[in-house]
Amino acid sequence: MASDTRSEKEKMLAGDLYNAFTPELLGERSLCKDFIYEYNNTRPSESAKRTELLQKMFGKFGNNSLIETPFFCDYGYNIHWGENSFANYNLVILDICSVHVGDYVLMGPDVKIYGATHPTDPQQRLDGCEYGKPVRIGNNVWIGGSAVIVAGVTIGDNSVIGAGSVVVKDIPANVVAVGNPCKVIKQLEPPTRPPKGYQQLTGFLQEEKEKS
Repeated sequence: MASDTRSEKEKMLAGDLYNAFTPELLGERSLCKDFIYEYNNTRPSESAKRTELLQKMFGKFGNNSLIETPFFCDYGYNIHWGENSFANYNLVILDICSVHVGDYVLMGPDVKIYGATHPTDPQQRLDGCEYGKPVRIGNNVWIGGSAVIVAGVTIGDNSVIGAGSVVVKDIPANVVAVGNPCKVIKQLEPPTRPPKGYQQLTGFLQEEKEKS
């Protein structure tokens, strides 16, 4: 069998077992920590600076979106954040694989998105192996405070995840799901018209940019 010639970063991004402690990956996490430190120490009035930092750090950071401080992630470049989406305090994203957050998403405080995971095999863990799986959150999703979303999960459009839930499997669109493990308890009707309220958020952000 041919040996695997990929770098550890290439293995990580592919969702395969890899060693997270190579110089390349250690350096990238260190650079991200510097960005995070600067971001978390911005003043509340410095919204333009916050947006600029996230646009540099993330693979994408959409217009009129907000992430409250403090916020933490591993690499940043694997996060693709939509427009008009909001996360409250203490969001953590372990983004060793891609994490996609849609438009008009709301997240309560202390939400955790864990794109990273470890082998159940004890020897592989001792050998320092880990891996990840992508996470995808659809449009117009509301995630309650202290919810945990584990690697490989997809949450469909318009769905609601109850506070404190642990999401270990995919959640379909247009449902309310709660619990540990998170399970569907209610069906929802999808929206029937375009949003109206986010013009106010847009105006607020523009005012903040003009001040800073």
